[in-house]
Amino acid sequence: MTKQQPITKRPRDPRLDFFRGLGMFIIFIAHVPWNWWTLWIPARFGFSDATEIFVFCSGMASALAFGKIFDTHGVGIGAARILHRMWQVYWAHIGQFLVIAVGLVAVHESGYLMECCNLTQDYVVSLNLWHLYNKTEISLPGIMSLTWVPNYFDILPMYTVILALIPVIMIAARISVPLAFAVSIGLWIAAQFGYLDLPAEPWSDRKWFFNPFGWQLVFFTGFAFMRGWIPAPPVNKRLIGLSLAIVLLTIPFAYFRVYQNLEWASDLRGVIKPFWIKTEFGLFRYIHFLALAYLAWIAAGEHGKYLSTGSAIWQGFVKVVQKVGQQSLAVFMASLVFAQAFAIIRDMFWARGEWYAQVIVNFSGFAALIAVAYVVSWYKSQPWRKPPHSNLPSAPSSVSPAETQSSRTTKVNEPA
Repeated sequence: MTKQQPITKRPRDPRLDFFRGLGMFIIFIAHVPWNWWTLWIPARFGFSDATEIFVFCSGMASALAFGKIFDTHGVGIGAARILHRMWQVYWAHIGQFLVIAVGLVAVHESGYLMECCNLTQDYVVSLNLWHLYNKTEISLPGIMSLTWVPNYFDILPMYTVILALIPVIMIAARISVPLAFAVSIGLWIAAQFGYLDLPAEPWSDRKWFFNPFGWQLVFFTGFAFMRGWIPAPPVNKRLIGLSLAIVLLTIPFAYFRVYQNLEWASDLRGVIKPFWIKTEFGLFRYIHFLALAYLAWIAAGEHGKYLSTGSAIWQGFVKVVQKVGQQSLAVFMASLVFAQAFAIIRDMFWARGEWYAQVIVNFSGFAALIAVAYVVSWYKSQPWRKPPHSNLPSAPSSVSPAETQSSRTTKVNEPA
């Protein structure tokens, strides 16, 4: 009888971790209220932004994490694994919401904070969380059932629904890979015409800000690349030139300092709005992101070789960013909490408009996200399962080496 070979994990792609890590830093900047650094994030110069990076890279990571399970254990076990991940993301969303909501309740109850910084008006209202106070009997069941999704808390619910579509796409791919593409594109088209959307609150007709049936297209594009359903694009000057042209031609319609001062650009921007709208993930967002992703792929080099070469400072920077990208869910959850907390601290001690105050807040947030990534990575390594390191001489034992090894194995494999 031949011994079955264990299933080996595919090695992590350094480019995936690096760009996902960069996306985490950009998302933090974008979520800090009244942050002038947002004037320089990619979203100000093009239709796509860090959300596309997060969703695309999540699709790539999901193909690595879950695709092999479908291949080796079948659709049933694969779907069960997806359900388990959805359960984790769902409770991450609930926990993140409660942490921020409780913090804002504390702000609301603090007369000093209200008087000194008008924090309740700025933060509770800006996050649309008044309903937690005046519609508690509706809002609490709504947050648990995902029928109330405030705009600040809409990415993880979107991600949860997209995860649920993975078994559908995998089943379609077993029949035919083109059928899987047809399902994804069909859902996206239905979302563009308003046939598929989800209610964001029970007291109005507002829909989810991120329509998961539209955004799944960029998710499954990343998924398809990692599954090998789409070949890697060739490296040639024509594609590079085309991608650069798309990025540059988009700037007048995305950069506010241009279209607000050029009437023709503003008018044309309004005409093409259905193609760059964020909620349904318009076509121009998709094209712009693919152009940026191709240029980033070229810049990173084959297998990310340009990320692994260079000065010691560059190498250290890359490793830190990759560590953040490896723990993207935990970092993303923390970033939304830190964005609000650090902004409140800024408003307590400095004038909001002071440039140095925001520099301090942003770099403090970066340090906090990095710390979260390393702490979560340390916990995931399960150091308590490793043999302890001791410099003390071991006492003589009458136990045989075989028995000792058996005992060690048993202890290491004990469930936590």
